[in-house]
Amino acid sequence: MSAAKPIDIKKSLVDTVLAGLISLIVFGPIVGVVLDGYSFNLEPARVGLLVAIVMAGRFALSLFLQTPRGLKILQGFESSGSGVHVLPPDYKSRLRWIIPALIVIAIVFPIFANKYLLTVVILGLIYVLLGLGLNIVVGLAGLLDLGYVAFYAIGAYGLALGYQYLGLGFWSVLPLAAIAAALAGCILGFPVLRMHGDYLAIVTLGFGEIIRLVLNNWLSFTGGPNGMPVPSPTFLGLEFGRKAKDGGIPFHEFFGLDYNPNIKFIFIYIVLFLVVLAVLYIKHRLTRMPVGRAWEALREDEIACRSMGLNHVLVKLSAFTIGASTAGLAGVFFASYQGFVNPSSFTFFESALILAIVVLGGMGSTVGVVIAAFVLTVAPELLRGFSEYRVLLFGVLMVVMMIWRPRGLIRISRTGVTPRKGVAP
Repeated sequence: MSAAKPIDIKKSLVDTVLAGLISLIVFGPIVGVVLDGYSFNLEPARVGLLVAIVMAGRFALSLFLQTPRGLKILQGFESSGSGVHVLPPDYKSRLRWIIPALIVIAIVFPIFANKYLLTVVILGLIYVLLGLGLNIVVGLAGLLDLGYVAFYAIGAYGLALGYQYLGLGFWSVLPLAAIAAALAGCILGFPVLRMHGDYLAIVTLGFGEIIRLVLNNWLSFTGGPNGMPVPSPTFLGLEFGRKAKDGGIPFHEFFGLDYNPNIKFIFIYIVLFLVVLAVLYIKHRLTRMPVGRAWEALREDEIACRSMGLNHVLVKLSAFTIGASTAGLAGVFFASYQGFVNPSSFTFFESALILAIVVLGGMGSTVGVVIAAFVLTVAPELLRGFSEYRVLLFGVLMVVMMIWRPRGLIRISRTGVTPRKGVAP
């Protein structure tokens, strides 16, 4: 048995000094400078305390990572874990128990939840829809889309404009918004058929900004920065307000119930949950159909994909179209939930957040995207006490995830197939 490698104190000190310098650069402008009207005050004590904590932690971590147990942990980080994880043919997923339990919890949830919890969960489900749609484009087809928020805006403004100019309601616009966003995705797909990587990202980013600027500057049509009101959803023509418009009967009076101001959000939650389940099922089936395999082939190697006889034009367009239609659905629910839309809700930061959901959850992983969507939408609500540092914490989370789980929270997995008798493996 070989002797244990001695601990290198010099290396630990060098790592500690470097960590201190980096923390000084990061925390100095954020924590050390406090604005006071048109002037500012310096807080060197706070910066010094944070830098000291970072240096002490880095020194202890460096010493630990040189021990046998620490070296074993480092070897786990060095394993790439790339590719698709193949499961045994007889593997039984725990999701067969988890999914029914989650559905039961989701059914019971509105009975005990208050308005605040309902709105947070609704927002989380909206981002689940957005993450699932972008996961098709980025995670499965490998097409980097930085303007995905444009399709989200098309769905939201579709409801507002449809009500303003055509008198359409929630149920009429829901399928129409998905179709309109899908057409926009198809239109975007044609110019970028020959683009890859950074060029594709720049073009899609420009498309997203064009949509936002049009919504912001076309005052006579979209209301510009002032935004537009959105009608409340209805159920069989019954409204959820205390008093219905035009002499109609409100929902609670028709069914003989006591008025509940949260009934609108409960209705949006129920419909949104059913739509999310439908999208999850459709995506699950698509990934196992030839079109899903074609998306993954395109992601891995476009030249090999084309050499196999696959029409890369149709493959790319199908990814953009289906992914965009999901964002259109999410936009309708967002507009109904908020009751108002304006361009400030559809900035590049939203596209970056949705892309972060896909990357952190796992490229192509449905379960990972669902978990990451709730983590990245619910966590800011839980960290309201640290509102000044939420973006910093978000950045630290992404850096840690890229080091710890470069393939995301959950990798793509496939169940293996048992070879038939008489067939060579």
